[in-house]
Parts: sequence; C-alpha cells; structure tokens
Amino acid sequence: MKTTFKKNMTALSLGLLATFASVQAFASQADDITVSAPFAREVPPGAPASASFMTLENHSNNSIKVVSADSGVAKVVELHTHTNDNGVMRMRKIPFIEVPASGKTELKPGGLHIMLIGPHKPLKMGQEVTVKLNFEDGSSKTVSMPVKSMKGMMMKHKMPMHHDMNHEHNMEHDQQHMH
Repeated sequence: MKTTFKKNMTALSLGLLATFASVQAFASQADDITVSAPFAREVPPGAPASASFMTLENHSNNSIKVVSADSGVAKVVELHTHTNDNGVMRMRKIPFIEVPASGKTELKPGGLHIMLIGPHKPLKMGQEVTVKLNFEDGSSKTVSMPVKSMKGMMMKHKMPMHHDMNHEHNMEHDQQHMH
C-alpha cells in the first residue's frame, strides 16, 4: 500500500509541476500590452488631484482589462471616465479599462484616464512619475512617464467662445474638463 501511495503522490507531484510549467509558458496580459505616449498632468501646490494618460495597445487575440492602478505619487489611484450629464462633463470611477483584442484604448483628457488623488507633493513639469497598471490575470506593468503642463493641451478641449454665450458657463465647462 505504501508503494502505491508513493507512486500516486509522485504522479500527482509531476502532474502539478507540468501544470505550473505550462502556465508559466503563456504570456501574461501585461506582456501583451504596449504603452505609448504616457504622461501625467502637472498640478499646482494644494491641487486635490492629477491624472495620467496614455495609449494602450493589445497584441493578443483576447480583450484585456486593466482592473486597477497604483502609484507612489498619490494617496489614492483610481480608473476614471468622463460622462456628459446634461451638458456638464463629470468624472466617475469605473471598475476597469478594457483594451479590445488586437486593438487600442486611448486614455486622454476628457475621456478615460487614471486619477492620481491626493498627490504627496505637487507634480511639476519635467518630473518623471511611475504608474503601475494591474491586469485581470494578476500581472502588472510599471509605466514611467513625464509630467507635462496642461496649459497648451487644454486649448484643444475648450468650447469655442461666442460673444452671445454666457462666459460663466464657459468657465464652468473649462473647469470640468480640467478634472
């Protein structure tokens, strides 16, 4: 009986080793994602949050989900999107950011982004920060990115100024886009 038990345990052990070895042979979701043009938004002292943006490209035949992100530059890091609520742009936390099979997902101002809430110190243009992307399969990818000023970039996202428009509305709209 002891011999049968040993043979069964040896077979089971070899089977488990083969299973673990084959799992390691498959690429992780992090390996299937390429990150391009990453950057974080500059924020002045006392600002409650910043954001990071990038383009994610999926080189696999399956969709991939970023389920969370981490960074040492902020107290809290969340995945966010913008929604249009009766003409007012609002941010909301989302459970994941999906990158379609063999496709791209762009994280950009006014759209999907990673919020860096409660920066430990002001993020200034020229600094470099890191954000770790965590994927559904448990793998992760750390992305280094420069901090850029949003001053020139915000001009692309502002509503055109018309003389008959209420300027307070434009200011509110611009403030909403900055978050």
